[in-house]
Amino acid sequence: MNIQDKVIVITGGGRGIGRSIAVHLAEKGAKLAVLDLDDTAMADTLALIKEAGSEGRAYNCNVADEEIVENTFNQIVRDFGAIHGLINNAGILRDALLIKVKDGKVIKKMSGDHYSLVVDVHMKGAFLCAREAAAHMVEQGVEDGCIISMSSIAHRGNFGQSNYSAAKAGIIAQTRVWTKELGRYGIRAMAIAPGTIDTEMLRSMPAEILEQSARQIPVQRIGDVSNIAQTVVHIFENDYLSGDVIEVSGGL
Repeated sequence: MNIQDKVIVITGGGRGIGRSIAVHLAEKGAKLAVLDLDDTAMADTLALIKEAGSEGRAYNCNVADEEIVENTFNQIVRDFGAIHGLINNAGILRDALLIKVKDGKVIKKMSGDHYSLVVDVHMKGAFLCAREAAAHMVEQGVEDGCIISMSSIAHRGNFGQSNYSAAKAGIIAQTRVWTKELGRYGIRAMAIAPGTIDTEMLRSMPAEILEQSARQIPVQRIGDVSNIAQTVVHIFENDYLSGDVIEVSGGL
């Protein structure tokens, strides 16, 4: 895909990985529809998109709400005329052990509500956004559509993350299904599985924990959000990539 003048939707585009992706795509000439729940953060992203020489619009959108997602994508098409790409990046954490045990007694359990919330935002949200994006791509006659969903190396299973790991594994499965279903319409689907990436959330952790994490990574450093953005650009530009997951983890 030639990214110039393409309309690309980014969920969770207000900060961190989503913001970096938006700026990298703007530098390539893409027009960005930025979805998030934080209006202030989206405004900051839009300013960077404009600074990069491109056009962007913000949409306050809960990706786990079917009606809101449908209305948002309809509005994006009214505003831009078409959708050529989607990056499913919106996410949330509610980490906890399945059960917490002390002195042989279960003292705490992972909340069913927290399990559902994480799965809904990550996996259901990606499903709803991909469904709407694909529908508009087909109806608009887009011949080189691309859907990229953010998984994680946690798809193998992370301690204390039953909900998050399940959602990230599900995102990879969904991606492979969409590849088989949508390829006939000229739509590709890919997943990216980041490792430990320097984000606001990560920087809230104690310094000694961050240092320990870095030592466990073969390249001996924590990744930067630009490493993920570079991978997104590569997927858009290489039109023979579909149905797979690219791990960006420094060899972890």
